[in-house]
Amino acid sequence: MAGSKRVFNAASNKFHGNIHKRGLVDINAKENSKYGFSVGPVMLGFFIFVVVGSSLLQIIQSAGRGGPQGSA
Repeated sequence: MAGSKRVFNAASNKFHGNIHKRGLVDINAKENSKYGFSVGPVMLGFFIFVVVGSSLLQIIQSAGRGGPQGSA
């Protein structure tokens, strides 16, 4: 990987600048969240829809076959 000295120095300076920022996390970062969750309500609703829908489909398929999966 050949790069110019200018690009290398810029990347190096950016890295060294971030070294001194370690551990400096905003204490109120969690309180600044709008909903208090790490995921939004739409994503949470979609996840629940997929999980519940998948389980319902599996129950319906299992009932149609007359037994649990894998009992052939």
